[in-house]
Amino acid sequence: MKAMNESHLAILRRHMVELIAIHTDLASDEIGRTVLDDRVMAAMRKVPRHLFVPAPLAAYAYQDTPLPIGFDKTISQPFIVALMSDLLSPQPGEKVLEVGTGLGYQTVILAELAGQVSSIEIVEEFASLAQDLLRQLGYTNVEIRVGDGSRGWLERAPFDKILVTAAADMAPAALLDQLKSGGRLVMPLGPEEMQRLTVIDKDGDGQTRVRSLLPVRFSRLETVT
Repeated sequence: MKAMNESHLAILRRHMVELIAIHTDLASDEIGRTVLDDRVMAAMRKVPRHLFVPAPLAAYAYQDTPLPIGFDKTISQPFIVALMSDLLSPQPGEKVLEVGTGLGYQTVILAELAGQVSSIEIVEEFASLAQDLLRQLGYTNVEIRVGDGSRGWLERAPFDKILVTAAADMAPAALLDQLKSGGRLVMPLGPEEMQRLTVIDKDGDGQTRVRSLLPVRFSRLETVT
């Protein structure tokens, strides 16, 4: 059988976005919306997810499922990537911090939506691969570094928005400190079996409002002691 070409992959990518739309409608009672932002859906249609998974898994890249990428990590389910991006609502002039680069798929979606993306990855091999891939794809508004994401990126702070692609029992204090007043943080919170996708808004007085949405399953946020 012949290998899939770019035309085939583009069709699969459009089908993936259609599945995201269906999933969004089905989960509307939990997430509070029936459709996701057009800009998010356009980014999901544009970004070639098959480049962000190990080559043997490229044929499965547009299924609405997480896939293993090594080091006991996964690339998130496309619906979850789209939903987290929509909930974060990054705007063209905003600075976004991402904790957990992985191979860079969510990073690129954010780069399509925000002005500047700073991304932290604790696995050096992932950070290096993501950096090379983003450079090849021509993204110049992303900076990646290796480090403990729970500590944030003080030199680049404050951030308009923060997205964390790993779970913790509570949002790290350093990330909340580095979030601008009026900013938003999205991450999974809770113990291993009870994680929920959570939105934290920080008001002008530095107070936070927490909204807990649908149940999710993420790897735990790794820290360096």
